[in-house]
Amino acid sequence: MLGMALAAIDGTIVSTAVPQIVGDLGGFAVFSWLFSGYLLAVTVTLPVYGKLSDTFGRKPVLIAGIVLFLVGSLLCALAWNMGALIAFRIVQGLGGGALQGTVQTIAADLYPLKERPRIQAKLSTVWATSAVAGPVVGGLLAGYADWRWIFLINLPVGALALWLVVRHLHEPARPRPKTRPRIDWAGALAVFATGTLLLTALVQGGVAWPWLSAPSLGLFAASTALAALTVVIERRAAEPIIPGWVWRRRTIASVNLALGAMGLLMVAPTVFLPTYAQSVLGLGPIAAGFVLSVMTLSWPVSAALSDRVYNRIGFRLTAIIGMSAALLVLLAFPLLPYPGEPWQPALIMLLLGAALGLFQLPLIVGVQSTVGWAERGTTTASVLFCRQVGQSVGAAVFGAVANGVLAARLLNAPAPGLPDDLDAVARTLEDPGALSAAATDQLRRAVDAAVDHVYIGAAGAAALALLALVVLAPRRFPVITEPEDRRP
Repeated sequence: MLGMALAAIDGTIVSTAVPQIVGDLGGFAVFSWLFSGYLLAVTVTLPVYGKLSDTFGRKPVLIAGIVLFLVGSLLCALAWNMGALIAFRIVQGLGGGALQGTVQTIAADLYPLKERPRIQAKLSTVWATSAVAGPVVGGLLAGYADWRWIFLINLPVGALALWLVVRHLHEPARPRPKTRPRIDWAGALAVFATGTLLLTALVQGGVAWPWLSAPSLGLFAASTALAALTVVIERRAAEPIIPGWVWRRRTIASVNLALGAMGLLMVAPTVFLPTYAQSVLGLGPIAAGFVLSVMTLSWPVSAALSDRVYNRIGFRLTAIIGMSAALLVLLAFPLLPYPGEPWQPALIMLLLGAALGLFQLPLIVGVQSTVGWAERGTTTASVLFCRQVGQSVGAAVFGAVANGVLAARLLNAPAPGLPDDLDAVARTLEDPGALSAAATDQLRRAVDAAVDHVYIGAAGAAALALLALVVLAPRRFPVITEPEDRRP
């Protein structure tokens, strides 16, 4: 849990310290890569670490991930310019990929099926707490100490996690393979390159350059070509990084697609709800964060109680019920009155957290239970990889939708100088003298319409998740029960 907290909190802790970092190091034009670089490195390394943990064991991979993450943290604290800080954030992400996937896999190794909801709920609580605490801790350290402490505080926490893992995690002896394990380095490089180009195109498209510009089209074309090359390499490899059985087995393929769709819909609350709360409801950053954070209260509770449901009706039907509820909740958001009261979107988020807790945990526990030790790391990594890719796709697609709706609503605005993208809306509304009352109201209504369209798109992603489960997933997951003495 300490190791997972390192990776979880580092995705958000830097956000509130950006003004201090830019003021010290410069590089305002490229600061978004502090987040994009970390996300890219975590996502594209997940399949690689999953395969390595199945080949060499979880403990060495987890130790290597913690060490690499701590080295990256120390280097970030010593960064002398923005380029160096971005490069060292990528080093952090290379370690973070090992932390995310391996911790989830170890949880499934350690606990039998009936106990997994309890530990998975605790891991969900780690993510929820980190999402809320990250920006607060980052702002406090940047405001009252120095932004470099954002990275230095990782060192004692990581050192404690490392000591605990080295001393107390003992994996049982596995039968030695008859042949020496062969690492598919060509496949690992191909997966890494394909993921990097695709995610760069999705993250930077519409931000650093227009969607239909040469850089975007070139990156999409190159990632498509590399994806085809990756398939060829993996089909010929003796021990592929992404084996074909990940997609040939109905259970794993359906869970991958369903959680990819969940990653897509999660962009609506995590990215656009804070903008809605500040720009439409007029809340401050802390109050806007609270509107979002209530989702993290109901999610772990729902996840912890989900075993009482899926033990009776099965993993698939439980997940279908959870996502059906999420679909209805997402469709309810556009029905909120304008401008409304803060408790209304907060209630929506509370219900959404409960629905998604009932959806995600049964699928993760269920799919991990359908494979043995030698395939669990690869399976878990494929699920997390699809969820991360879904979030990147959602950020790109819904960002384009929101900005398109905003620009269309403000096309004939009564006041000049109104922003045509969401990033500039908050800055404009912070200066009350810049706009007339009528222009301000029109701008708030435009943001309201833009976020409503995003939530409708998120409901469409929920429908895709349901379709994957209804059409592809078997009615009963083929659960494998491992003997007690095979667990760490």
